[in-house]
Amino acid sequence: MLDRQVVEEFLDGEFEDRELEIPGDIPKDALVEAFCQYTEDDYYEWLKDNLKSFFNHGNPDWDWIREKIPTREQ
Repeated sequence: MLDRQVVEEFLDGEFEDRELEIPGDIPKDALVEAFCQYTEDDYYEWLKDNLKSFFNHGNPDWDWIREKIPTREQ
């Protein structure tokens, strides 16, 4: 779940940089919530796609995965 305050600050900055204004009939908190829900839905689909790819569509290559896992040098 996205931090709504962080998203609001992000949108504020982006709107300022792009010289955009929120229409008066759209409450800022409703816009932030709608954007968060849109982003979370997209993020969930992205995670599912990456899960399939990372685990080779149900046939994981554990040697390849081991190479992706960082090791700690002590």
